[in-house]
Amino acid sequence: MQQTVLVDAHVKFEQHLREKGKANATVIAYSKDIEQLVQFVGNNGKTLAAEVSTDDIDLFKSDLKQKRYTSKSISRKINSIKAFFRYLIAESIVETNPAQAITHPKIEQVPPRVLSRLEYRALRDACRGDARIFAIVELLLQTGMRISELAALASDDVDLERGIIMILAQNSREERKVPLNKAAKKAVMEYLKVRPRAREKTVFLTKTCRPFLVRNIRTAIDRYFRLAGIKGAKVNDLRHTFIVEQLKAGTPLVYVSQLVGHKRITTTEKYLNLIDTPDLNPNVQIEEL
Repeated sequence: MQQTVLVDAHVKFEQHLREKGKANATVIAYSKDIEQLVQFVGNNGKTLAAEVSTDDIDLFKSDLKQKRYTSKSISRKINSIKAFFRYLIAESIVETNPAQAITHPKIEQVPPRVLSRLEYRALRDACRGDARIFAIVELLLQTGMRISELAALASDDVDLERGIIMILAQNSREERKVPLNKAAKKAVMEYLKVRPRAREKTVFLTKTCRPFLVRNIRTAIDRYFRLAGIKGAKVNDLRHTFIVEQLKAGTPLVYVSQLVGHKRITTTEKYLNLIDTPDLNPNVQIEEL
């Protein structure tokens, strides 16, 4: 059995994820989670992969709770840790899996937060002077795409002439076609005028011509939420708002489900609880927010 240092095992695991073709956002998220665990057990004097015990992971889990991480965030980190140790077992780096007996915290099902018209208009006004963030907000609000999908959006995926974008679902080879309404199309066109000139195909870039990462997009939009005076809102609420507004307008449930890439229509149906009886609209159309 190899006496592999945890830091080295972490590097090998990240390489493994990339070789498996995992999305960049997924690799980064998993890597950050494992980095936290490595640092935590390292502070307790453990540096080898084989030294990590179930008790260590339980203590890490308790530490996250004390630091007020949400149950959902803790659960995601546990998933990352379980995947990490499954990999170590498969590579014969450890003999036993200390993460196998670790349980997930109970996650309370909180209804999705939906922005009011006053709120999303205030958000627009707050970021109107920033062409990049304004385009990002409009795309999230007018298409319901996931933030990870937006961060991965490439120039070839955007057809402004036909007014559509092609979205490749994360962790899947399935692609879906989503129409761009006038507001989203205009915002993207304005951003492209000031977008840094680079060979990088990713649509949204930093000033140094690097892809604008998910965590940085979240931070930027959170800042504009604060500037707009919107409390308790998160980036994913733009997606929730799109779904609810489409259902309120009477856009067919099945079509909305297809637009946002829900694997099950029952996921979309849950949003019906957030609205009054939708208007009956037999035509397939996208409501512009």
